Parts: sequence; C-alpha cells; structure tokens
Amino acid sequence: MKLNSFDALYELHENLISLLDLRSDELQADEAKSGPRDILVCGGTGCHSAQSAEIITALREKIANAGLEDIKVIQTGCFGFCAQGPIVKVQPENIFYVQVKMEDLDEIINSHLIGGKAVERLLYTDPRTKEKQKHYLDMDFYKKQKRVALHNCGLIDPECIDEAIANGGYLAIAKVLSSMTQDDVIYEITASGLRGRGGAGFPTGRKWGFTKASVSDEKYFICNADEGDPGAFMDRSLLEGDPHGILEGMMIGGYAIGADTGIIYIRAEYPLAVYRLETAIAQAREYGLLGKNILGTDFNFDVQISLGAGAFVCGEETALIRSLEGNRGEPTRKPPFPAESGYRGKPSNVNNVETLANVASIILKGADWYKTIGTKGSKGTKVFALAGKVNNIGLVEVPMGTTLREIIFEIGGGIEGDKKFKAVQTGGPSGGVITEADLDTPIDFESLTSIGSMMGSGGMIVMDEDNDMVEIAKFYLEFTMDESCGKCTPCRIGTKRIYEMLETLIEQKGDLETLEKLDALCRTIRETALCALGQTAPNPVLSTMKYFPEEYERYAKGEVNKAYSIDPEKCIGCTKCARSCPVSCISGKVKEVHVIDVSKCIACGACFTACPFQAIVKP
Repeated sequence: MKLNSFDALYELHENLISLLDLRSDELQADEAKSGPRDILVCGGTGCHSAQSAEIITALREKIANAGLEDIKVIQTGCFGFCAQGPIVKVQPENIFYVQVKMEDLDEIINSHLIGGKAVERLLYTDPRTKEKQKHYLDMDFYKKQKRVALHNCGLIDPECIDEAIANGGYLAIAKVLSSMTQDDVIYEITASGLRGRGGAGFPTGRKWGFTKASVSDEKYFICNADEGDPGAFMDRSLLEGDPHGILEGMMIGGYAIGADTGIIYIRAEYPLAVYRLETAIAQAREYGLLGKNILGTDFNFDVQISLGAGAFVCGEETALIRSLEGNRGEPTRKPPFPAESGYRGKPSNVNNVETLANVASIILKGADWYKTIGTKGSKGTKVFALAGKVNNIGLVEVPMGTTLREIIFEIGGGIEGDKKFKAVQTGGPSGGVITEADLDTPIDFESLTSIGSMMGSGGMIVMDEDNDMVEIAKFYLEFTMDESCGKCTPCRIGTKRIYEMLETLIEQKGDLETLEKLDALCRTIRETALCALGQTAPNPVLSTMKYFPEEYERYAKGEVNKAYSIDPEKCIGCTKCARSCPVSCISGKVKEVHVIDVSKCIACGACFTACPFQAIVKP
C-alpha cells in the first residue's frame, strides 16, 4: 500500500481508529462483557526474558481452541511496571494481571474470559496497604505519571504500522508537509521549550536552527540510541514500544534542517529494539512514508541503522559520529560543532531517542500545550529508569518538577524491605548521589545540578541503609575507567588512579592523606578532561565524599568490618555456605554450626546468597 497523499493517510487513520476502541483507560465494570476483547501482553525485553513471548503464543492457541473468536491477543511495548512482569491486561475491563506465568493462562481464560470473574491472586498487591488492585490507574505507580514520550508504549503493537497510524502516527509529519515551513517547525519546537533528553539539556529547536543555517548540498539527521548508563533502559523501551514514533520525529527534524538521510546509531546489545526498528522502517517504506516524494510532496527522507559496539563514550555526539564513519569512537574538540561539520564533514544534527519521542506530539498539539507541563526552565516530561532498592522498579514518566520524594516513595512504593532510604544516584556514572535532605528537590535540569547531581539520560538508582557508598563510587569508577576511550590523559590515566585509590581505601591500606589526594585528583580531572564524559567521571566520588565523608574516613582509619558472620541460632550445618565460598574461609562439619574466618573473608556475599536459612549475617 502506498499513501501518496495527505487524504490517503487521513482516510486510513479514520478507518483504523476502531482498532484501538477497546483500549480506553476509562475504568469499566468487572463483570464479563458481551462483544470483543483485547488482551494486551507486554512484549518488552524485560518481560520477554520472563517468557512473555511464549505466553503470547500459548494464549493465542488456547483462546482459539476455546472458540473465543472475538478475543485478540496483542503484543505491546513496555507497560513500565518492569518488576511486575510479565504483565497481561484485559480490555475493556481494564484488569491488570502481574507476574503471569504459563501455568496461569488456563485460569485467566476459564475464570475471567469465560466466567467473567477476575483472577484475584494475579492482581497487583500494593506494598504499603497490602490491598489487591484490579485497575492500573488505581496504582500509585501510575497515578502521578504523565505519558507523552511513552504514550504508545503498552497500548499498540509496535510491529504493526496500522496500530501506530490508528493512534495518530504520521499525522504530525503530514501536518508539517502540508502547512508548515522549515522555520515554522523550528519555531514550534523552540517555543515548546523542549530540551535534549540525552543529558546535556540543550534546547532542541536552537540545535535544529543551527543545522538548518549551515549551507551544504548534504545534511544528516542522526538519532542517538547508544544508551550506555548502568541501570538505564529508557531509550530501549521507547524503541521497542513505539519505533514509528521515533521515525516520525526524525522525519520532522530532517525536514526542518533540510536533511534527506536519517541514521539511527544503536548498540548491537539491543537486538529486540533493532528488530522492531528494522520492521518499522520496512513498513514505512512500503506505505510510502519513507523514501521519495513522501505523501505526494517533494520531501525525500529515508532512514538507515548503524550498529554500535557498546562503547559508553559513543553516547557523546562527536564520538558517535566518528564511530559512524568507521573510526575509533573518540570525542573531538568543538568547534566545529556537528551542526557545521559532522558526519562525513557535512552539517549533522544529533538528538537522542527520548527527545525525538516528544516531537510529533508537540507538532500536533502545539507548543502552548507542551509548555503547560513542567517548570519554567524545564518543560515537558522526563522518563526515568527507576531501579535499585525500591519496591516498584520500572520505567517512569513524570512532569518536570515532580520531586524525588514523589518518585521514590509514591510512584516507587518506598524502599524495599522497609529499609531506611540512604541515597539516590541520578545521571548514571556522570551524576551524583542525592540524600534525604534533598528529596523534595523538584526534578529539572537546574535543580539537580544545584545539588551536585544531574539529569543525565534518566537513570535513577535508589540505595538503602545497607549500601556502602565507597563501594558505590568504586562501582561507577570501574565502569568509567573501562569505558574511557583513552584519547585524553586525564580520563585515560586519571580514572585508573582514582579507582586504585578507592581499592586501597576499601582494602583499608590507605590513610587520611589518601582522601586528600583522591579529592584533588577528582577535581583536576573534572577541569581538564577532553569531553563531558571524562569531566563528569569523578562526580560519583566527589558527591559521596561530600555527603558521606564519615564512610571514607572509616576506611582511611581502618575501622570498617567487612567480614560476614554466621548466626549460630540459625545455622543447621547444611554446608551450602562453605561449598559456595571462593576462598574457603568457612569451616564446620555437617549438621554442626559453621564459622567464618574473618581474616580470610573477602566479603563477596556468596555465602549470604547460598544460605537458605538466613543464617549469614552481613557486615
């Protein structure tokens, strides 16, 4: 099918709207309904790893065998509630089942689909009230969220272009091509206040304006999908759940700057996202929405995919461009900026996935609508990957200005195991920790920077009272040390020296002078590294030293007990701890209380994991 005109696209959209009629978020009665149903099953990577693909196949077979011809099983993108997957949602009743397993399917079909009675045991249990909740809009996890970038995730089948079009896909590019000039588009994006969601927060409209102003016979529009922060999965989920939305954002940006080629640079470790992008590109070409003379106009635009090798530094735009060109991924000095001389020496614009996911909605609904969301300096919403020691792990999209307390204790459901909150790391390895004193800080670019952290791409890792902050700093430094491209001395050698100092402290072989040297080296690297990734590498150390100096001092003074121990009241002598110990520091006979030699214990935690009786005591 070729959509050769605006009217053809609008007509197809109108004809397809009924595809999504059953998926309204309005709460319905729980009794069985006459008429059709849709069963939505999360098809994101997290749920795939928990057999959601097999669940989809099995549900379709079982429903067909039961003669339930009016029921469709739809694979969707990520619902966001990752810790509760696989998720199965039944519409129009809006019943939300969590942690569904293959053995649960017959009961869902017989009790709910045929009998009209929800399966209570598969409903979500609120971690605070302990009450079962049938409808996801009743859940604290969703109540304060506002989905703009994620609006299609969990709603449409990402491998079906018709579902994207039914929900408004490609209507924004139609509006652009039919009634807006390049300057009109840039003005609307600028007026909306949209800022880059990859970490730097640079105004998107200004960036597009710079690239449009560069005169060249060839320009490129690049999507940065090289998401490399530990614990981050925002862009991956967007690409898996709404690939057509990203393509449309690229098309609008390409039109605005005068580019006819789009490139998606994505890490090869995202196979499902790559597959869905390839599928979406092929479908868009088949419909004439990519290629020559799009929608009967003289606008030409096509998209290609380039696989990265997973280098963290290639999240930086100049390193990404060098990698695209087949060179080693290393940042280059600016100027010239990519808007002047980028890919193959031509003007190039680089935006990350989440930034592009906002573009079509802004064009369709207007800059004034978008400006009503967020704060004065940070408009719109932000997607976070909420992880760590929190009850509700998952993908969260909230208006800018939402506080950390709201995200962690309301959306996140509080700290796992009723432990005490200690800190939250935002901005990944480039950010810093935020303590309880700043939990009421509104989340926006300026506020996070003012308390020593940063927005980053959106990783948010929560830590509780058991987390050792020196160990946390060492974890991040090991990552940045390994991921350094090696081009500049401060990053290549400096991060290695920081890591060694942290190791010395943790082994309790340092002293207070070590802390002084560590602080001085961190500040030097921050001032002298070539690119932002190197300049921000010391942040986890500097912020943990600032907020938890006593932990560093205890290590420097050799006052930290790192050894595990065994509770003699709980130990039954099963020997599992001894068999798991990599340094053989646990002794004891079968059915007798075991003992750990603290002088040999390396505090790896293998015994703690292996013990089925909770007899191992953490240091």
